[in-house]
Amino acid sequence: MSINIMLFFPGPFIFAMASTVYFKTIMRNASKSSFTRLCSSGTIYMQHSSTLFDFVVENLVERMVKWVKVGGFIFFRESCFHQSGDSKRKYNPTHYREPRFYTKVFKECHSFDGSGNSFELSLIGCKCISAYVKNKKNQNQICWTWQKVSSHDDKGFQRFLDNVQYKSNGILRYERVFGQGFVSTGGMETTKEFVEKLDLKPGQKVLDVGCGIGGGDFYMAEKFDVDVVGIDLSINMISFALERAIGLECSVEFEVADCTTKTYPDNTFDVVYSRDTILHIQDKPALFRSFFKWLKPGGKVLISDYCKSAGTPSPEFAEYIKQRGYDLHDVKAYGQMLRDAGFDEVIAEDRTDQFNQVLKRELIAIEKEKDEFIQDFSEEDYNDIVGGWKAKLIRSSSGEQRWGLFIAKKK
Repeated sequence: MSINIMLFFPGPFIFAMASTVYFKTIMRNASKSSFTRLCSSGTIYMQHSSTLFDFVVENLVERMVKWVKVGGFIFFRESCFHQSGDSKRKYNPTHYREPRFYTKVFKECHSFDGSGNSFELSLIGCKCISAYVKNKKNQNQICWTWQKVSSHDDKGFQRFLDNVQYKSNGILRYERVFGQGFVSTGGMETTKEFVEKLDLKPGQKVLDVGCGIGGGDFYMAEKFDVDVVGIDLSINMISFALERAIGLECSVEFEVADCTTKTYPDNTFDVVYSRDTILHIQDKPALFRSFFKWLKPGGKVLISDYCKSAGTPSPEFAEYIKQRGYDLHDVKAYGQMLRDAGFDEVIAEDRTDQFNQVLKRELIAIEKEKDEFIQDFSEEDYNDIVGGWKAKLIRSSSGEQRWGLFIAKKK
């Protein structure tokens, strides 16, 4: 079994050394000071460890975390789910794993120095290889970039999303309510209604900010023959999106990315689309300015998002906003932020009545399938979902929590 390792060394110029080495040789020689010194001075590049047993991959990751210096990077790419080509092989030793296996192994790996300080890997990026998506409609070629950091470094909002708000089980519960591939209000129903307003044309390029598990992206790509890039800060969301993409053969690529720091060339996209995501973003004006730059002239932005009524929220609603980490605005102010970012023809609609109707239908459907839901999840999960939906209905029916739909154009 063999893997490829490439070492990048910092300095005024990037120097790369590539070699193919046998895994047994690495394991046998890893303690040699020369090899360890090389690895600890730069970045490790690895591809195609899929021929290794699980425990061997775990062992290799542990060693790589020790080899790379603090602040250094590990980059690797893998074939996941199935082989990339369509040629039959008499013998194929490759073990095609789910992306979540690799993410879990790297995320849970820790190392310690001689002073007892703890280090771990922070995910910098995870995405499909664009060439495979464009040429083969294949999302199974995936790359990751990790950075070695102190375990005491603040992992911030991404950790909150994956460990609190969007844990794997929580995502599956939401999908059960909203429908396969969806984790936002109304699922396919509202997706069809809103996407219809975009007048999509074949070959156009769409950016979905906060893509969740990909349902809207698959719909746009399959129905309108557009190319979709879906980004989400939640590792769990992107992992499920990649799984949902298996066998669909549509031009959708996914990436774990922070929309507030992500950059794209100006005039890249025909549409920027976002569903119930930007409520998490504190500096919306800066994000909207980025949207404006990323859009081509004539491009559109469509956003649905949680909002609030004008004025000071009640103590109860203010506590809810604080607990969730939301940044909410009234519908009129939200629309004005888009105008201030440079957009024209801004439509800002209060869709709270529609939100309430959707919530009621979803709640009735959950309660009808109580036994099946509990069997697939648990009674605690059922009570959490029903309680959450009832609480949303109370907040939105009182008028404090609003739901807005925003459409704007770049001239």
